[in-house]
Amino acid sequence: MWTRRDFGLGLGALGLTGSLPALAQKLRVMKVANTAGVNDPQQCFVTAGQHPRLNFYKPEGVDVEYVNMSSMTQALQSLRAGHVDYGPAVPGILLPAMAKDPGLDLVSVYKWLPRNANVVVVKPGSPIRSVADLAGKRIGVRSQGDTGIVVTRTMLAELGLKDDRCEYIAIGDGAPAGAAIDNDRVDAMVAFDTAAARVELVGTKLRYVPLTPKFAQFGSGWLCVPRELLMKERKALVGLFRGMAKSTLFAHHNLEAGIDLHWAVYPESRPKGRSEDEARKELAFILKDRRNSWMRRPDDPDQRIGASSLAEWKSNIEMAVDGSKNPKLADELGDPNRLFTNELIDEVNAFDRQAVVEMAKSFRL
Repeated sequence: MWTRRDFGLGLGALGLTGSLPALAQKLRVMKVANTAGVNDPQQCFVTAGQHPRLNFYKPEGVDVEYVNMSSMTQALQSLRAGHVDYGPAVPGILLPAMAKDPGLDLVSVYKWLPRNANVVVVKPGSPIRSVADLAGKRIGVRSQGDTGIVVTRTMLAELGLKDDRCEYIAIGDGAPAGAAIDNDRVDAMVAFDTAAARVELVGTKLRYVPLTPKFAQFGSGWLCVPRELLMKERKALVGLFRGMAKSTLFAHHNLEAGIDLHWAVYPESRPKGRSEDEARKELAFILKDRRNSWMRRPDDPDQRIGASSLAEWKSNIEMAVDGSKNPKLADELGDPNRLFTNELIDEVNAFDRQAVVEMAKSFRL
């Protein structure tokens, strides 16, 4: 929990220690659809920067509020209704939804997960050795609205295979998912890397199956906003994503501090029933792969944090066509340039990266 001293430091950094009401009036709280369902330190790439010791958001006139969602589908519905300001954009779900509902006018503005963080996992002795072997199998997914279904269809389509004989079974997270795998209720699980790591932590042994070559090269996470919000609140969105870019750099270079800062900002997420040291070790394991997926690959020609490319969105459309089994999808979507924009990205990256890295390396809470 923030101490009075921390709160004073945060306000002092803004020169506003005597003008809290003015701050409250000017601060734009941006609501995000949190499809993880819970607010835990896997989101420290966003939340670390909320702590007064870093204070990456409030000088930009913004702050973040999490709104928990059960699935990507619910997130899109909430964006459509204006209940949240921004949310995750998974092309395999977003693009068919936009084609079906022209009123769902969303634009992806920030690529938060530039590497592919999806995984396919099986029991160590499973006969499944490649994605091709998933055809006709029982696939465990977090929920029926989860991305694992689309990911499976997309990769099978890349191989020229269909998923029409696959059975998708909702197995939840952590211990329930582990039990489903251990008890052979499913043949494989397709999920994000953090979900698989949580299953391993409950004692279930897993073997990771390689992703298909083309799909493996793609990023797996964007953030989208309603187009109307982009036009009306451009400055706030630049501030939001600049704060997020700084927070991501910080958490990547000092994950332990990122976790501590998350707990300080969201004390209700602190571990219960075990020590913080034990919980920290677990979280470090959960985020062991994710922390690198927050950052662009070294060979990526565009090293700007959050940037997208037309080529990747054209490929996203191609994969969505295969995954959705809708050959008219590209025509229904129209110009792919309308699906994303880099118009905020140069301003988002207008800060001293090295200064943030050095801050992270020397930081102690």
